[in-house]
Amino acid sequence: MSAAGKGSSVDPKEIERFEAMAADWWNPRGTMRALHRLNPVRLRYVRDQIAGHFGRSSVALDGLKGLRLADIGCGAGLLSEPLAKLGGEVVGIDMAATNVEMAKAHAARSGLAIDYRVLPAEDLEAAGERFDVVLAMEIVEHVTDPAAFLKTCADMVKPGGLLFVATLNRTMKAYALAIVAAEKVLGWVPRGTHDWNKFVTPAEIEEAVTPQGLAELDRCGVVYNPLLDEWRLSRDTDVNFMMVFSRGA
Repeated sequence: MSAAGKGSSVDPKEIERFEAMAADWWNPRGTMRALHRLNPVRLRYVRDQIAGHFGRSSVALDGLKGLRLADIGCGAGLLSEPLAKLGGEVVGIDMAATNVEMAKAHAARSGLAIDYRVLPAEDLEAAGERFDVVLAMEIVEHVTDPAAFLKTCADMVKPGGLLFVATLNRTMKAYALAIVAAEKVLGWVPRGTHDWNKFVTPAEIEEAVTPQGLAELDRCGVVYNPLLDEWRLSRDTDVNFMMVFSRGA
């Protein structure tokens, strides 16, 4: 297992927590149920934003062909796999070695060639790796230094490329819904999965990313409809939200 290098934003306690969930990552009714339900929404958003930016078809089965993507904090590959199925050349990194092994095994069974590595983002960037699309999805709230982590992610974006960030807003509404309701009342995710103090506001993300030469293209909220048991895009960014930034060509 690769050790976190100097300056790494990896939180060992977070890694230990997600290691414990490794065997359940691909169980749509298990501890990752909420992420499984969220995945189609975030995938469509990513696909459509990429299509619009790079002039691709949003419905083509190989719409990401020729693009190199980095899935930072990939877990067991819930997002990496569908991106690869759309033709993208995907590098997935995570510091939870057990999760990466689960990702490799699942990709092999699915016949997908995905470059999974046990590696912190800082080491990937330091190696000179650059990507058309960098994704930091549901990871920013689990690192020790969000601003430094986001800078690292931004630095890996090629000229003309995109950076996606999805996380939880540091609002009282997010505390009530993401921690009190989701963890303590409904049990959607294990208790202790989130720390409200580590949630990040859209303004903080913008402050970390734009000095690296990227400009915000879009932001949207993601809200849950309990009657339909589904997530959908929204203008409400008070709890879950996504942002996309581009680097000039």
